[in-house]
Amino acid sequence: MSSEAERIVGLYQRHARAWAETRGVDANEAPWLDRFLALLPEPASILDIGCGGAEPIARHFLLRGHNVTGVDSSPPLIDIARQRYPASRWVVSDMRTLALGETFDGLIAWDSFFHLTPDDQRAMFPLFRAHAAAKAALMFTSGPACGEAIGTFEGEPLYHASLDPAEYRARLDANGFDVVAHVMEDASCGGHTIWLAQAR
Repeated sequence: MSSEAERIVGLYQRHARAWAETRGVDANEAPWLDRFLALLPEPASILDIGCGGAEPIARHFLLRGHNVTGVDSSPPLIDIARQRYPASRWVVSDMRTLALGETFDGLIAWDSFFHLTPDDQRAMFPLFRAHAAAKAALMFTSGPACGEAIGTFEGEPLYHASLDPAEYRARLDANGFDVVAHVMEDASCGGHTIWLAQAR
């Protein structure tokens, strides 16, 4: 299925407008986003990894006075984010090669990190650490168990992968993060499996 993973960047370029419109502005993730914010100073610097068109995740943070840097591999999605929130910073970059040379109070990879292959996910943890300030919060979504799955968007295959939960815990620990909360298939949040951690 790795070939499907390689098509993810192109898919989000071809269907950027449809994706941005589908996501909308209402965040049913709000309770988790607020739980993440509770670990941060005010105002906080937040790195949104796989930010898409900036809504609803980055919007939630911006409306609460935080400073957001959004990163996405899709130039059309970054263009949408810039049009919506021109005062914020939006960067075209593949998260797998992220090297901003700065640290942030919070890092979030919501519905983005799980599009990477298992090996690419493993390689992300040092990058998370490199961009994490002291006591930074990290939140990401994954699958509930080790494996790969194919969904669809706009009629095209949409790749997802997950490591085993025990491996996520081990990799967080090895990179200096303590798990604050982990819920599998949270029914109150659209069935998301969520990890919230904090740098030691």
